[in-house]
This record gives sequence, C-alpha cells and structure tokens, in this order.
Amino acid sequence: MDAPQVQVGVLEDRQNDSNTGSNGFQNTQTTTSPEVNINATASAMNEGQKSSTQDVVLPDARPAEPETRTAPPKRNPGLQFLDYLTSPIVELIVGSGDTKTTLSAHQSLLLESPFLAEKVTAFRESGLRRIELPDENVEAFGYFLQFQYTRDYSASQTELPTEQEAVVGEIDDSGEQLLKHARVYTLAEKLGIPSLKTLAHSKIHRINSTSHGEIAYARFVYMNTPIDDVTIRKPVATFWALRSHVLRHEAGELFRSLCIEVPQFCFDVLSLVLDQKEKRAQDKAESESAVKGSGRKRLRSGL
Repeated sequence: MDAPQVQVGVLEDRQNDSNTGSNGFQNTQTTTSPEVNINATASAMNEGQKSSTQDVVLPDARPAEPETRTAPPKRNPGLQFLDYLTSPIVELIVGSGDTKTTLSAHQSLLLESPFLAEKVTAFRESGLRRIELPDENVEAFGYFLQFQYTRDYSASQTELPTEQEAVVGEIDDSGEQLLKHARVYTLAEKLGIPSLKTLAHSKIHRINSTSHGEIAYARFVYMNTPIDDVTIRKPVATFWALRSHVLRHEAGELFRSLCIEVPQFCFDVLSLVLDQKEKRAQDKAESESAVKGSGRKRLRSGL
C-alpha cells in the first residue's frame, strides 16, 4: 500500500519578483513523504518566527539639524552679584560732540540686552572691549546702568528708590522730569529691557507737571515712539482729550504748534474727543428712550 501524499508549503529562496510575498516566502506545491514534509514545515515555521521577531532598523526620521549659529551670550540668572563684578570691564562711548562721554560697566550686566549682547559677541578674546553708542542720551544710558546694578534708578535727588505711587519732586513746569523718564523708556525699548520700560512708565505717572511740561512730553513721545505703541502714547492722547478745554487756554500757542508739527497727536486727541461726544449722545438717547417706554397706558373701562 502506497504511503499517503501530503501537500505543504516549502521554504524557498527569497526572489525579487511578483510571486514573492511580503514575508519573503514563495508559495509552491510539491509532493513528498510525510516525514520530509513535517521537517520542512517545522523548518519553515522556525525561519518565519525568527524573521518576525528580528529587530527592524529604520532610517533616522529626525529633522535635519539646523545650521549652527553663534548665539549671543545671555545673562545667567544663577550667577551671584560677585560673579558679575568679576566679569571683564567694557568701555562704553555714549553720545557725540560735547556730550560724548566714556562710561564703563561689567560685561555680564550688559548681556541682558539683546542689542548690547550682539555687540559683545564681536569682541575678540585679546582685543579692546569697547562699544560706541553715538546716538544715545548719556543721562538715560546712565540710568540704564544704574538699573542694571540696583534694579532701580533715580532721576532726581528728591526721588527715593522705595517710593511707589506718590507724586514726587517739585512741579515740573518745563517737562524735563517727564522727559528724563521718557528717554529711559525709549532707550529700554531699543535695548530690549521690558522691566526697565515698565519702571520708567510708572515713574512718569508720579511727576506733577503743568500744561507746558505736558506739551514738551507729548512732543517727545510722539516723535520718538512707534505709532503702534499704546503703552505710552495712548495715555498722552487721553490726558489731552480729557483736559484740552482747559490746557489749550493755558498754553494755546504751544498746543497749536504741537498739532501742526505732529499731526498724529492732533488726530488721536480729536478722535478721543469725538468718541466721548458720540458716547454722551448715545447715552442721552438711550436715557430718553427708557423714560418714554416706562409710561403705562390707561386701561380702558369695561375691560
């Protein structure tokens, strides 16, 4: 009696043709003895199991590394004050002409400013450490350095660092005290020091000034700040919109000159005045409408 014949799949070599499966095996039909078929099937199962459990190496899918750039050094918040004092001294040439002044500061204290940090990166290891700033105001830059060392600055001898919201100093009729803080504000904007901008803005509101001082201050603000700066510009326009009916009588010619010289200031003030007028008219109309609508009709008799 003939031995039974069994048809099974036999492991074949991997071929790169259309008949080869994704697992690397080619399905074929053959006739062998049971013993041979069982051994072949076991061998195929073992090979398939090894193939399925084998680690698959994929190509690196991470994005390409960006080009290496030399980032400007930054102020390290973990450093102690003594560490700042042991950093190299930088010579600062501020102003031009008669106001040209040489200042000095520790390098680490300048790194908080992105503007100055970029200039520090240009220093050579053994070269001269000097930064020239001909367009900057010497006094305002001095207040900046005072802030870097003490986290505060004083624009007058009567101003104490501990003062918060109280109005300080004498009445500023010329606007010079306002201008000192305004110059610090614009310098902090250029140097990229938001905390100094906030401090200067808070000090501006503590100055007791007159209409003449306010006009000088308004002119500087509108000529030295960007048009989209609402932090310091909008309070100026709002101040004049609310008090223009009084201030223009106290300094009429100066107010007129400012409106002609800086049309944007005139437009902002006029816009706020018209907004207030429209709001008053709207409130009056709503009030009258509410009064008319509150009356009751007399009920008809017999209902």
